[in-house]
Amino acid sequence: MSTQLDLLGAPPLRHPLANRECLLNGQRVGYHFERAVRKTLGLRIGPQGLTVRAPSRLAQAEVERFLLSKARWILDKLQQVQAHSAAAATPTPEQQAAQLAARWRAGASVAYLGQPWPLLLQPAAGLAPGSARLSSAGLQLALAPGCAPERVRSAVHTWLQHSAYELYVQRLQHFAPQLGVRWRSLKLSNAGTRWGSAKADGSLRLHWRLIQLEAPLIDYVVVHELAHLREMNHSPAFWRLVQGVLPDQLERRRALARVRIEPD
Repeated sequence: MSTQLDLLGAPPLRHPLANRECLLNGQRVGYHFERAVRKTLGLRIGPQGLTVRAPSRLAQAEVERFLLSKARWILDKLQQVQAHSAAAATPTPEQQAAQLAARWRAGASVAYLGQPWPLLLQPAAGLAPGSARLSSAGLQLALAPGCAPERVRSAVHTWLQHSAYELYVQRLQHFAPQLGVRWRSLKLSNAGTRWGSAKADGSLRLHWRLIQLEAPLIDYVVVHELAHLREMNHSPAFWRLVQGVLPDQLERRRALARVRIEPD
């Protein structure tokens, strides 16, 4: 059995006219709520997000219970809407090439632990060709200033993934004793809609792009997945475990819900 922590912010989780919120499978969804002369609840999911229409006298608690019962369906539909919108907005090959060249060049920046770091292309930086290191001036890459943007991207991603694995292991070792659990293995993930996942056998997967977020958010995902080694669900007992280690877990979870990392 496995559980997953969704990469919040991937589907359109907040309607621009949202006047209500609910928590569905760990994801906070803002929806547009309307009262109407009708006998049943109605759900509509469109490009802007979720709209809920309810009978005039139906209690809000009943509305929320209904949404919880449809949580997986709602989240799946929201994700389908996002995928359709993304496909419709796919840039041309020429636009993609221009974006790549602008993104991966000397002077551009890359996020690391929540901060932007300028890219420095220095072939004589005392590094092996194509390798990288962080300095007070920025992320130094042992590459020629005019090298192909694909090569710059590859060097940065390799460095980020190596740094991510080292940091995640350190944080897992820090928090596992506090939760009274043992983890068996760690793999980096590149999943489209998950920050992390855990299996009952102790194997964990954490998204390598977490390394680009602030340290408190990384710790939240680490603790979340470790807690699943005791509670493979999102029950009250699970959230008590997380809360016991991170008293401000709700604030961290909400901050994570606002994160959107664009692929590059």
